[in-house]
Amino acid sequence: MAAWPVLLVSAVLEAVWATALGASDGLTRPGPTVVFVVFSVLSLAGLGWAMRFIPTGTAYAVWTGLGAVLTVAWAAWTGTEPLTALKVVFLVGIIGCVVGLKLTTPPPGPGRTAPDPG
Repeated sequence: MAAWPVLLVSAVLEAVWATALGASDGLTRPGPTVVFVVFSVLSLAGLGWAMRFIPTGTAYAVWTGLGAVLTVAWAAWTGTEPLTALKVVFLVGIIGCVVGLKLTTPPPGPGRTAPDPG
């Protein structure tokens, strides 16, 4: 499995757990709390695996950046957070930075192995 798709899925899972954390009312509501715990573990496991092949700084920046964009997008979509033109500009900036990190990340070097494609 390739590291970049795993990292992207982990970022989506980050948005899920962040949204659940917000809905958990300080971890007092059981349903959202369980979603938060399960998805945070899955998200961090994927991030950790991806960091075996993608430099730590790049992987973490992509994970947090995409997770933040998706969390804000979901909040705007569901009406829990207003989406302003200025917010859109900054979210597009985050996406541009994430793409830039992907495009400038060198292939695995010493200490890192290429992901097993199987």
